[in-house]
Amino acid sequence: MVSQIFKIMLGVISGTIFMVPPLLALNIGNDLTIFNKSPRLVDVVTTLSRIRVDGATYYFTVELPTNIGESLQQLTIQQSQGLDRIYFYLDDTIAFEGKPLEQENNLNIARVKRDLDNNKISVIFEPPIPPGKTFTIALKPKINPEISGNYQFAITAYPAGKNAQGLYLGLGRLNFNQKGDRFP
Repeated sequence: MVSQIFKIMLGVISGTIFMVPPLLALNIGNDLTIFNKSPRLVDVVTTLSRIRVDGATYYFTVELPTNIGESLQQLTIQQSQGLDRIYFYLDDTIAFEGKPLEQENNLNIARVKRDLDNNKISVIFEPPIPPGKTFTIALKPKINPEISGNYQFAITAYPAGKNAQGLYLGLGRLNFNQKGDRFP
């Protein structure tokens, strides 16, 4: 008898736990907003990988899972490795849904800014990008690096909301050399 009651209670409790809808975003004290689940850095690619050439475009593709909890308001891209500092035409920055070879709707960028101290580029979206989307940011460098090698970019995502806390997504790598390749 006791075991039957226990089984019924356990079934009701577990059913209740699994029927709770997911949070829209986590608010962790002091009104800080974070993602429920991490966005994913899908790919980083350049149209031209030869050193000392202009006309390239660098594509940064990010996926937002459906259960991320909050829309993405901002993405930062910061060069973290490479023998030469790369500068960009910030006014030429665009963003769109999809991947570089599968471009869909353009996304509205409210502002693109660069921190002069650490060369961090912030791309701010208005409206924020909702969960369940894959999107790409296209940055145009003034010129590819003078020195060949691997160049790494640290990518951080920020949710929409009060006191949004950034989430580091990882490093995007581009390799530049004397011969170079073309994409696509």
